[in-house]
Amino acid sequence: MTFSIVVQVGDALGVAVASKFIAVGSVVPAARLGVGAVATQAFAKVSYKADVLDLLASGSSPADALATVTGADEGRATRQVGIVTPTSQVTYTGEECNAWAGGRQGRDATGGYAIQGNILVGPQVVDQMEDAWLASPHLPVAARLMHALMAGDRVGGDRRGRQSAALYVVAPGAGYDSGGVLADLRVDDHPDAPTELARLLDLNDLYFGPPSNVMPLQGPLGDEVRKRLSTLGREQPDLMDALADWAGEANYEMRLSPDGIDARVLQALREATS
Repeated sequence: MTFSIVVQVGDALGVAVASKFIAVGSVVPAARLGVGAVATQAFAKVSYKADVLDLLASGSSPADALATVTGADEGRATRQVGIVTPTSQVTYTGEECNAWAGGRQGRDATGGYAIQGNILVGPQVVDQMEDAWLASPHLPVAARLMHALMAGDRVGGDRRGRQSAALYVVAPGAGYDSGGVLADLRVDDHPDAPTELARLLDLNDLYFGPPSNVMPLQGPLGDEVRKRLSTLGREQPDLMDALADWAGEANYEMRLSPDGIDARVLQALREATS
């Protein structure tokens, strides 16, 4: 009922998943900085997430961690699991998982991946996800995960349809307050959940991404920004103070730069005053 991709790229670890199942993000994905990432699905055993990550943290390989949790589970024939660490990866599909069910795993120059799915339209889902992942090393890890998930969705994904999707990525110093969670996004019930998840990822980048394409607040651009902030009632002698006042209220504070205005913040300011 689900298709997912679990990855490691440098110090980043993450999972993207979609399913004809409500709130799949509450069940399938987990990742821990410096340890690994895991997806548990099919007749998912949620305790696999904590158990696998604890085993990895204690030094087990993905294959050994998988053998431990499935070996103690009488329902293992109905389970599907993907596990990735900075050094290796494994995907597992129990023989009683509903067809089509299977997975792909491997590594490229950027890191490792495990892709798996069940109740799919066919093997083309995981094949296309693998191709999309391997063809996009230039993308940031969260965008690359989303790219792979959408590739599987475009060729049919879950043969019962769409309902929910989720993305969970951790990386050192990433995300809000540099806490290490680069993305923790869920679409719990939506007729086009993967597309809605992609929209949320774009907003996540807007609100929590670092400043980029920063332009000095000088000359005509400085005049424009001052005028637009004035329209919003943000008049202060120091233009950067006025910008920070507005950006903080609009939740763009993580994109503030002492060198000027971030391109996406400028776009948002223009939209707010158009």
